[in-house]
Amino acid sequence: MNQTLSLPASRNSIWRSFKTATWLGWKIESNWTDPFLFFIYSVIKPLAGAGILVVMYSIISQGNLGKPLFAYIFIGNAFFQFVASVMTGVSWAIIDDRENYRTLKYLYTAPLSMPWYLMGRAIARIIIAVFSVILTLAVGFIFLQVPFNPAIIDWPLLLVTLVVGIFMLAMIGLLLAGASLAMAQHAFGLGDTVAGALFIFSGAIYPISQLPVWLQPLGYMMPISYWLELVRRAMIGNVAEAFPTFSTLSNSQLMLILLGLTVVFTVIGILGWRWCDHNARERGLIDQTQNY
Repeated sequence: MNQTLSLPASRNSIWRSFKTATWLGWKIESNWTDPFLFFIYSVIKPLAGAGILVVMYSIISQGNLGKPLFAYIFIGNAFFQFVASVMTGVSWAIIDDRENYRTLKYLYTAPLSMPWYLMGRAIARIIIAVFSVILTLAVGFIFLQVPFNPAIIDWPLLLVTLVVGIFMLAMIGLLLAGASLAMAQHAFGLGDTVAGALFIFSGAIYPISQLPVWLQPLGYMMPISYWLELVRRAMIGNVAEAFPTFSTLSNSQLMLILLGLTVVFTVIGILGWRWCDHNARERGLIDQTQNY
């Protein structure tokens, strides 16, 4: 397993790795049941998550769903589905191939780019996340008084923000994939654990300013915080801008911060992956399974 640690220079190799992994990832994600049951599962899961949030908020606010705070929470919760799907989609491929299918060692001997292979494996979960987010938003707009007007949505801002955000999440996922590769034990819940922590610190369901003062810097260091803020502003405009956390920053300033942090996490993700990959080879962890 003395492969070079640099990415393959061949564009054909990168494209082949990505395309094949995308096809494989979709087959794995969708072949555990028949298409109808898979569709039902894909519908119920996001609606159940949104339903829990609505019940909790209704109890606290005594059923007042018309406040701007509810729209802030609902949209943040809806788009946060991308966070777990993308990060776990990239990192879980290591666990899946090493523990379940016992094929990781064969992938390492194949002429492919492992980082691009991992990105391809995440595409299926990203597609499912897109469907889940659209369905969740539709229910919110139709039944739960979440303000929606296609004419006021800033579509260019929304599309650019989503592309940058998904790429940023994939780079964090690559870092988690490296950590999973280098961990001989207890790597199964790594992606969900990190996503759960980010759910608290990134302002997904309440402004970062509501955190204890000593925890707020963690929220401001996370690119997901700025990503969610831009998504909210693109979707509901002034409703999101009314909250004090980023009220002093314009959309352009938020985008520059998001791009800067994306570059930082891209460098961290690539370097972290390479270091963990090298460490796993040296320690013989490529084909070491946990057997539970």
